[in-house]
Amino acid sequence: MSLMRDTKYIKSINGKVSAIGMGTWGIGGGYWSPDYSGDDEWVRVLREGIGLGMTLIDTAEMYGGGHTEEIVGRSIKGFPREELFIVSKVWPNHARYDDVLRSARASANRLGTYIDLYLLHWPAPEVPICETMRAMERLVDDGVIRFFGLSNFDVNGIEEARSCLSKYDVAAVENRYSLLHRVDESSVIPYVQRNGMLYLAYTPIEKGAFSNNEFLMGIGKKYGKTAIQVVLNWYVGIDNLVPIPKAGRVEHVRENAGAMGWRLSRDDWELISNHFH
Repeated sequence: MSLMRDTKYIKSINGKVSAIGMGTWGIGGGYWSPDYSGDDEWVRVLREGIGLGMTLIDTAEMYGGGHTEEIVGRSIKGFPREELFIVSKVWPNHARYDDVLRSARASANRLGTYIDLYLLHWPAPEVPICETMRAMERLVDDGVIRFFGLSNFDVNGIEEARSCLSKYDVAAVENRYSLLHRVDESSVIPYVQRNGMLYLAYTPIEKGAFSNNEFLMGIGKKYGKTAIQVVLNWYVGIDNLVPIPKAGRVEHVRENAGAMGWRLSRDDWELISNHFH
């Protein structure tokens, strides 16, 4: 995998996005948020992250039954819109042409703005992918979204979706990826890199599993960084890839932001890569 890029931003066909994003799964109350602590606190957390430079925010219509998008909408008020990159997703039970249009417009209304990147959240086996992609192209034409892509797709699925398109291309893929879950390294990630797409990695810190890892803590001491910051910086070293750890608490987003603006040495990057294989 290529290791040549800036530690603060990456450039792709999507424009400028932050090297690390913020995930919002579990924000918004209800079943999806067992650690619910109030909307005002979530807004404070997200605004803190934006202020620290994590300007890519990942959400979805099914998070909090749409309420998470409303929280994101509150959180971004007052920030220059052109400096933000908002990602949302349509659930597969809304993958029909008219349903995609309706879902995207509803998400944009909840967010209070257009959507930079709109993803089909999971494959929808009951709906021809070309029908969904036709709706995505229409949404770009209508100005509801800027770019579209796929989530939880393999290379065959991505290529099938791309074969349907007549005006635009798939701009991004969002899949699960971490040092402990590296399936996409031999398939989707190199495919995305070859085709100039963005790869968003969800669950990159495995719900805190790396935080007390002695190996990572040892490397972190060389840089004055935590184990989590070392892991996130390892992802930053992969071309076209943006990790999107959950924006759980203010202290979390501050720690995550501390993974930007510096660089693991190539030797340390390789050492980490080999250690977790």
